Amino acid sequence: MTTITEQISKYKVIPVIALDKAEDILPLGKALVENGLPVAEITFRSDAAEEAIRLLRASYPEMLIGAGTVLNREQVIAAKNAGATFIVSPGFNPNTVKACQELDIEIIPGVNNPSTIEAALEMGLTSLKFFPAEASGGINMLKSLLAPYVDIQIMPTGGINTSNINDYLALPRVLACGGSWMVDKGMIARGEWEQIGQLVREAVALVNN
Repeated sequence: MTTITEQISKYKVIPVIALDKAEDILPLGKALVENGLPVAEITFRSDAAEEAIRLLRASYPEMLIGAGTVLNREQVIAAKNAGATFIVSPGFNPNTVKACQELDIEIIPGVNNPSTIEAALEMGLTSLKFFPAEASGGINMLKSLLAPYVDIQIMPTGGINTSNINDYLALPRVLACGGSWMVDKGMIARGEWEQIGQLVREAVALVNN
């Protein structure tokens, strides 16, 4: 495993963050770091993502920061320049993968069927995201996909919550799970940092139980 996937597997749960105001990342980052989860995947679902990554990197230089929902070369460049240490994409786009390989930043692309897994393997990728996990068949589908592809490691994301995360983590070669329940967008917008901190603590305890 590379350093990035080793770190991801150590945390077991990756907070998937969508926010509208970049400055909200600072109290959110504090809540994550102080409650035992110094890792974030900040999604490019809003214009605030690039600046949020930059602010978080400046304030928490040791934090593992990924850029999520990255769809093209331009976003890869923006994410890397802002300080992201890895890229996550919802699907498998060879052009996005090539951009990451040329810029020397690790990518975990989304897959949910054998064809996309084989396309990823063809480009030398073995750490992949199973997305959308629950909508794609959940645990049973993931077991079926892992069986013939013995070299891959998977990060399920999409529909993961407190009731099913440990079922996913129990599967061999599941690196970690992406989840957003502890960094709910509404709670972020309302500035409910103490509640978020409590949810982060509970998530860390749950996956390490």
